[in-house]
Amino acid sequence: MPGNAAVNAAGNAGNATGGPATTGLPLGPVLSLCEPVPDLPEGVLGWTTTRAAGSFGLSSNEPVAEVMVRWDALQADFQALGIERLASAHQVHGAEVASHGGGWRGWLRLRGVDGHVTTTPGTALAVTVADCTPVAVAHPGGAVAVLHAGWRGTAAGILRVGLAELAQRGFAAADCRVHLGPSICGRCYEVGPEVLEAVTGRPAAGKGCLDVRATLLEQARALGVRAITVDEGCTRCHQARYFSHRGGDAGRLLGLVALRSA
Repeated sequence: MPGNAAVNAAGNAGNATGGPATTGLPLGPVLSLCEPVPDLPEGVLGWTTTRAAGSFGLSSNEPVAEVMVRWDALQADFQALGIERLASAHQVHGAEVASHGGGWRGWLRLRGVDGHVTTTPGTALAVTVADCTPVAVAHPGGAVAVLHAGWRGTAAGILRVGLAELAQRGFAAADCRVHLGPSICGRCYEVGPEVLEAVTGRPAAGKGCLDVRATLLEQARALGVRAITVDEGCTRCHQARYFSHRGGDAGRLLGLVALRSA
């Protein structure tokens, strides 16, 4: 492990209580059931939803009206915190990252996007996951990103793209904090040789287990990130707490990050 990268394990698998960033905040019915992202800068908030908060996926057999009630409740929770914008997308396991400014309110849903960045206070960003890794990025100067990193997005370099988007705005990777949220662990994720080769860049003779979070950790270090936290939760091992596609769930979790209004 390089000496310039501080890597901490965030043991949230059985704990949804807030850390310093969320302690004392008036959390509503959805956010109170979420796991907070640890060690975020002042003015930045982040969570991963849990099974208890319900599914936010719009492509399952669950009645859309029931899912929309949860999205509405989430927006209300954010509004109570002074956050009036919520950006999300229909994801395609790619590496495109969208940037969001001000001038709008409500819930935005793009298509063909797997990551979001903003420097505009009062804005929240969301990705949907159910084994893929929700990656939260925060800079103390007032910039955040959230990325949907499955094996395809990881192989395509979505973390590099997200950090580059921030760097173009003057927020260096070395000063960012990266959190790799709950996702399927290496022991639970057996894949074919073509997937192993695509993600690791090394030849594979057959099937094997892939730890996508470990790959993302290596990528973050190589890109110069010095403050990294890794959640210990596995969506498959801890399926009572999370939704897992490999475990047969149609439900989807959210990875959330937000900039509070000044």
